[in-house]
Amino acid sequence: MVQRMELIALPDFPLVEPGDDLAVLVRRSLRLADISLVDGDVLVLAQKVFSKAENRYAYLNQVQITPEARKLADKTDKDPRLVQLILDESVEVLRHRPGAIIVEHRLGYVHANAGIDQSNIESNLADERVLLLPEDPDRSAAALRSNLRAASGVEVAVIMNDSAGRAWRNGTIGFAIGTAGLQPVMDLVGRNDLFGRALETTTVAVADELAAAASFLMGQAAEAVPAVLIRGANLPQAELGSGSLIRERSQDLFR
Repeated sequence: MVQRMELIALPDFPLVEPGDDLAVLVRRSLRLADISLVDGDVLVLAQKVFSKAENRYAYLNQVQITPEARKLADKTDKDPRLVQLILDESVEVLRHRPGAIIVEHRLGYVHANAGIDQSNIESNLADERVLLLPEDPDRSAAALRSNLRAASGVEVAVIMNDSAGRAWRNGTIGFAIGTAGLQPVMDLVGRNDLFGRALETTTVAVADELAAAASFLMGQAAEAVPAVLIRGANLPQAELGSGSLIRERSQDLFR
C-alpha cells in the first residue's frame, strides 16, 4: 500500500496586521491556490501571524528595566530592555551565555529568549518593537479551527508553528506551540515492532513532526510563507491542546 502525504505552501499570504481575521486570510489564500479544504486537512501557521493578529507587540522604549534584567544583560551582551521582556515572559532562566538566554516560558516551553522575535516585523528605529508569543496558543489555534469550520463546514486541525534549537543538535527546526483538532503525541507503548517485541517507551510527537515538515516550506528568512496545508496525514480527530508535548520536569534530564 502506497502512503502519501502532501504539503502545500499557501500562496500570496498577506502581511498580517493587528485585528486581522486569520480564517479570512487562510480562505483567501486557498482560493488563490484553487484548493478547497477537506475533512482531515491540517493547517500549520507560523506563530508570528497569530501574534501579529493579536497585537502582541511590545515597545522597547516603554519597558521598565529592573536590576536583575540589567545584570543579566551585561552577562549576555543583550539590550537590557529586551532582557526585561524575556524575564517578564518567563518563569525561570535555565541557561545563558553571550547572545542567548534559555528560559522556561510561562507557557511551559523551554527555548531561547522566551520566543520574543525581532525578525520579519516592521519597526521604527525611534520606537523599536518586538513580538511576543500569543497569550494562549492553544486557544488561538482552536479559534482559527472553529472559524474555519463555521465558514466551510469542514473539520480541520490547526498547528501553531514556532522555531527552536535543540539540546545536542545544531540548527533550528519547527515545533508546535499550539494545537487544535489533533492528538499532539501518539503513544505507541504496548504495540509490537516488526518482530513482535512490545514497545516500552515509544511516543511520537506528531504535532512537532508536522510542524517541522511545514517549517521546511515556510523558511526562516524572507520567504513570506507563513501558512502550509498538510493533506493525507490521516490523523484521528481529538479535542486536545499542546500540553502533552511538554515533558514533566521530573523527567527532564537536561535541566
